Amino acid sequence: MIKNTLTMILLLLCTMLHAQQTTLSPEQIKAITPEWKGERSADGRPHVPDRLLERLKAVHLEEAWGILRNKGYQNQFEGDWIVLHPDSAMTGRAVTAQYLPLRPDADKLIKDKGKAEGRIGAPNSWPIDVLKNGDIYIADSYGKVIDGTLIGDNLGNAIYAKSARGVIFYGSVRDVEGLEEIKGFNAWIKGYDPSYIQQMMLGGINVPIRMGRATVLPGDAVLAKKGGVVFIPAHLLEEVVLNAEFIALRDAFGHQRLREGKYTPGQIDTQWTDEIKKDFLQWLDANPGKLPMSRKELDQFMKDRTW
Repeated sequence: MIKNTLTMILLLLCTMLHAQQTTLSPEQIKAITPEWKGERSADGRPHVPDRLLERLKAVHLEEAWGILRNKGYQNQFEGDWIVLHPDSAMTGRAVTAQYLPLRPDADKLIKDKGKAEGRIGAPNSWPIDVLKNGDIYIADSYGKVIDGTLIGDNLGNAIYAKSARGVIFYGSVRDVEGLEEIKGFNAWIKGYDPSYIQQMMLGGINVPIRMGRATVLPGDAVLAKKGGVVFIPAHLLEEVVLNAEFIALRDAFGHQRLREGKYTPGQIDTQWTDEIKKDFLQWLDANPGKLPMSRKELDQFMKDRTW
């Protein structure tokens, strides 16, 4: 798997260098995310709705993971992070970046292409320049901690100013105390160190990347909590959110009826009878304030669900 991943990265790198670009083109991004049929950003990434990203914050990691696994997406979770503010959830759209151990000839090509494209500053600032509101900067820096710090508090401030979000790095940062002072900014990282970035090079922006046990594409919806991060293919976001919300409603109804003694645990934990289903629908009508989605969305969702 590692060999295949490296081969894909090198092929993408060669393609980008040949095409005189440091990032995939909008057409290339559309080509690797063909199942998304909705709005796209100018760079070609899927642009999932803000309303779904806001609702995604309430979804449990296990629920999102389970729904994706049932859809055949078994490699979308990565855990074991150091989280800057563990009690805060973060959702957004992925802007990806691939970093590699420094190789002078390839590094020169990337820097020359970046200069030709009008990019300013060091390559580790280039992914920040493309961020828009609602984006999360996702970087694979192959777990490097010492001399692998992608940002400090200056770049952290720039990231938050552009995206109102934070970062998820399979690597490290520096100046954690300064980053903690940026109100609203959060980070999921593998380590931190006072050293500066050395012997690393940018491989590409908005390319497919590996984040531990997960594969991430540009435009993926991201759910980051203290327990880990789930990377959700854009075309599955609405289904993940609605499924999780429906499960939460079922649980709220079931817990209430169990406390009331109306049903036994065996009745609630197995396939519901028509009587319980009817009771659930009446409960929904009597508790419209509990619905995180519109009733129209819920009714449409329940038509295709086998309870």
